Amino acid sequence: MEEDTKAGPPHVLIFPFPVQGHVNSMLKLAELLAHAGLHITFLNTDHNHDRLVRYSPDNLARFSGFPGFQFKIIPDGLPADHPRAGERVMEMFNSLNSVTKPLFKEMLFTDHELQSIPGSNRRAVSCIIADGILSFAIDVGNELGIPVIHFRTIGACSFWAYFCIPDLVEAGELPIRGNEDMDRILKRVPGMETFIRCRDLPSFCRTKNILADPNLQLFVDQTRQTPGARALILNTFEELEGPVLSQIRTQCPQIYTIGPLHALVKYRSVGSKTTSLQSQSLNSLFEVDRNCMTWLDAQPLKSVIYVSFGSIKKMTNEEMREFWYGLVNSKKRFLWVIRLDMVDGKDGGDDDQIPSELAEGTRERGYIADWVPQEEVLAHQAIGGFFTHSGWNSTLESIVAGVPMLCWPCSADQQPNSRFVSEVWKLGMDMKDVCNRTVVEKMVNDLIVNRRDEFMKSTVEMARLARESASKGGSSYCNLDRLIKDISLMGVRSKEYLPSSIN
Repeated sequence: MEEDTKAGPPHVLIFPFPVQGHVNSMLKLAELLAHAGLHITFLNTDHNHDRLVRYSPDNLARFSGFPGFQFKIIPDGLPADHPRAGERVMEMFNSLNSVTKPLFKEMLFTDHELQSIPGSNRRAVSCIIADGILSFAIDVGNELGIPVIHFRTIGACSFWAYFCIPDLVEAGELPIRGNEDMDRILKRVPGMETFIRCRDLPSFCRTKNILADPNLQLFVDQTRQTPGARALILNTFEELEGPVLSQIRTQCPQIYTIGPLHALVKYRSVGSKTTSLQSQSLNSLFEVDRNCMTWLDAQPLKSVIYVSFGSIKKMTNEEMREFWYGLVNSKKRFLWVIRLDMVDGKDGGDDDQIPSELAEGTRERGYIADWVPQEEVLAHQAIGGFFTHSGWNSTLESIVAGVPMLCWPCSADQQPNSRFVSEVWKLGMDMKDVCNRTVVEKMVNDLIVNRRDEFMKSTVEMARLARESASKGGSSYCNLDRLIKDISLMGVRSKEYLPSSIN
């Protein structure tokens, strides 16, 4: 063991699913492990790495300051003009499995072979931290003798909901029988028996043929393979999701809760060359409009509702108009992220087709941007609420900032997230399955004015708990130390397994 330790720190390969939220959170994990002195290879698809270099150019220079840190690229198998958004994001799964998996396997085998050459300064990968929806990494790791840790970028509540879907089917609680069935309470999700409804399950559960739906089966299968990994990393904290985590531990005993990651980066980077502000501003696969910060500086305290539905969601022109009218009619200031590819249809953003009342209301009280530095926006004193799709990164960032949420979940894990925000944590309101200007107007006013004091009491307390978990001595801070120690022990694993060939 002593000889292996002298060979240097362990070499960890981190492989995210190639979309903004997953890349962002796993880059933060990479930064934390690099701060601890581990050698890191961050594996990006070629498409996303090009975007990262283009829109977050400081990343390469910043990470190059960590000894042993490198970016590597691998094809995702899709054509350059593939949208990789909306419903077509699911096409990446098939492509990653058919094209990327064999290349991933070959890359790891080649690295091992080169490392074994006398005099080589190449470091063999001692641990793989793979996105939990890329379960093929377990197969590759087992074949090559490399331990694999799963990192799920969703919350514990959503992970557990996915995990329990087969039990719901077996008990006859699924499939959902129709719209009249959506508010039925489900009894076979341990820890959620009193409040989780059919409409709060991950969106894939709304299919009529639940046993044959490929999207649902893919997510369930990926989730059910997690116990086969060496351990599970979750971007959450014990004080937020403790009851659900206790349920997950019955299936996955070795769990590292190390969230909120962006807060942990802040506390771990104190005194280093990487400041918290730099960390907030990076990891973007989109061009950031920083002029929105100047606009926010001119707005009154807690007066602005920030609106963003994430990096993947597409909406119809009609949906956008309903939200727009609701925001303008609320008479509240708003900062709204509308990606260039977000609205289906050619007429979604043409100025000459925008009704005059919307154009005038936006000029008076609104700012529309293609993409913004979200962590900075939520931390700004002018923000009084967050109208969100309930993606997990967005939910955690809002919690840390102490900003109440109005939730309009779109797909996948966002439905259970929004239910927990409103029903369990009391941090805001859930507007799922509604797209109506009158409802938007009312709920924006409830969030910013009518129920403001009620929500602020809960959000301030949860923000305190989040910051404490990430600060020195907190649960997530200590769990990160435990993760680093355990990875280091993996780095001195036995060298008896030396693969001599690859199929």
